[in-house]
Amino acid sequence: MQISRAEYAQKVQKNSPKSRKFRDIFAAFTVGGLICAIGEIFYYAFSVFGCDEKISRASASIMIVLFTAILTGIGVFDKIAKFAGAGTLVPISGFANAVVSPAVEFKTEGFILGLGANIFKIAGPVILYGVSTSVIYGVIYWVTTLF
Repeated sequence: MQISRAEYAQKVQKNSPKSRKFRDIFAAFTVGGLICAIGEIFYYAFSVFGCDEKISRASASIMIVLFTAILTGIGVFDKIAKFAGAGTLVPISGFANAVVSPAVEFKTEGFILGLGANIFKIAGPVILYGVSTSVIYGVIYWVTTLF
């Protein structure tokens, strides 16, 4: 028995969860802002302890990556991401999660065939296309500055 498009659309509408746009936007904004604020706190703390601006910024980024990796490893970051959605995709925390998640998932398969073969499963395309795009942009920039 085949159902019509209208019947199918009606079933999808009936069984799909209701969208909570305002709540999702608020959660993403709040958690993303909180991650950025924590980064600023790290930056300020490193500055107070006498690091110059460049070192403070790099150290704050490293701390965000470290804490994201730890929270991903113990399963907390996934709960935060489920609540905040896109708010956790602040580039540096999202990238750290994308690297650690496959490592956690495939650790039972061993270091070589599990962890080593799968650690960049999610982040690999991001690295590939990010580097490729930056090279193309660099060439375009170089060519436009010649004239």
